Amino acid sequence: MNQGEATVKHLRILWTDDEIEVLRPHILFLNSKGYDVDTCTNGNDAIDLVKTRNYDLIFLDEHMPGLSGLDTLTLIRQVRPDIPVIMITRSEEEKIMDAAIGSEIADYLIKPVKPAQIILAIRKNTEQRRLITEKATSGYLSAFGPIGSDIAAARTTENWYEVYRKLVFWQYELRKSTDQGLRQVLEAQMADANKGYAKYIAANYGRWFSPAGSADKPLLSTSVIEKKVFPLLRQKKPVFLVVIDNLRFDQWRTIAPVIGEYFRIASEELYTSILPTSTQYSRNALFSGLMPGTISETMPSFWVDDDGDEGKNLFEEKLLERHLNRSGIQIKWSYEKLLNNNEARKLNERYRTLLGFDLVALVYNSVDMLSHSRTESGVMKELAADDDAYCSVTHTWFVHSPLNELLRLLSEAGITVILTTDHGNVRVKNPVKIVGDRTTSPNLRYKLGRNMAYDQRDVFEVVNPRSIGLPSPNISSKFIFATGNDYLVYQNNYNQFASLYRDSIQHGGVSLFEMVCPLITLDPLK
Repeated sequence: MNQGEATVKHLRILWTDDEIEVLRPHILFLNSKGYDVDTCTNGNDAIDLVKTRNYDLIFLDEHMPGLSGLDTLTLIRQVRPDIPVIMITRSEEEKIMDAAIGSEIADYLIKPVKPAQIILAIRKNTEQRRLITEKATSGYLSAFGPIGSDIAAARTTENWYEVYRKLVFWQYELRKSTDQGLRQVLEAQMADANKGYAKYIAANYGRWFSPAGSADKPLLSTSVIEKKVFPLLRQKKPVFLVVIDNLRFDQWRTIAPVIGEYFRIASEELYTSILPTSTQYSRNALFSGLMPGTISETMPSFWVDDDGDEGKNLFEEKLLERHLNRSGIQIKWSYEKLLNNNEARKLNERYRTLLGFDLVALVYNSVDMLSHSRTESGVMKELAADDDAYCSVTHTWFVHSPLNELLRLLSEAGITVILTTDHGNVRVKNPVKIVGDRTTSPNLRYKLGRNMAYDQRDVFEVVNPRSIGLPSPNISSKFIFATGNDYLVYQNNYNQFASLYRDSIQHGGVSLFEMVCPLITLDPLK
């Protein structure tokens, strides 16, 4: 006996039809295939049987005397909402089909049914999980080798973008699988990709800012608005720029199907966040169109150094204003930073007033709050225990968020949306010991300071910050960046802090997850 035959012998089916005797050959056929089939001729008996016996699947006729199939389905759902129900009907009337689908049937068949149809419906609805797992497993196992070769051969930004897309695709696919071991293999391959990407950044990042330039220089934070927003404004097309703080590409892929219900995803591009991949640097660069070093030198009142006590992102609106003026774009525009759902709901209440602007820039802080709460809250850490769970939490947040509601409203109003982020994040695992004085910045994924001691092999070191467009508070200041899943911990109380932040979500350093960001153009369906 093969595995498939062994599986079906454990399945019990209830078939409800007022002409069940006519279907006796089908019942015998299913018995011969190893299925246990109970039968009844009306909805009331079906409900009684469901209350007393455990069924794996129900076939339910729509046209029966007394309770109709749809009425019976409603009552069955109240008793056992988990059982797949396949509706069988003589009619292909659209109204009946809509009602059945709206009642969340698993499938429907049109009489007369054939044995092959019945078997296919049973397998689809009782063995789907196993079949999906097998497909995802065999698919990733086939892709594993080629992806490994792609990682080893990656020499350009586009090569790395393609590697990242493939890894996120399989991350999404393997969520359908019950094979935890395979997910661990994928996680290890992602770690390998991050190591390779860190070497690529160490070898090439400085060239992107050199006077000679680089043919491989990607779209960076500083060019996002210029390349994606300004062309639409010059076409007199109103635009909403939505920046979701700390949103990774895999998180975007999780919410994309929801947005796809009311927007056409016109383009799904990637861009590279500047270093450090932290809000202070990357978001200011995004809105200003300038590197942080230039902001610090030419607009010192809009820049706060790492060791400053003031807020580091208080001037985004001013920086955007300078950016628009510098580009010669004279429009009516608005900027809003939404720190919580309450502020976002209030915005939705007055969203019609925003439709009169040519450009509306919105910053949503909710995903960043999720990542921080995961570090600080034991409950959130359990809910978002790994990357898959973290994406699931992000999806749940988005579905019920004011942002989702606003996007629906904007689609109905015919507004184009550019959706992006300032940087991503990474789950850290490996503490790296460093020594620093009181002036050294506190971020776990990068450090800016003068008197730091560390193993150069463990970090991406930039001795001259100005060479990559960053401020240098002192002549001897330098940056170091954690790579992969590392995080930087001071020698003092090393064990305590290494334990505290292990498996937390951080940003600021070098990894595909932090630096490679989604850049999405959404066109309304209406």
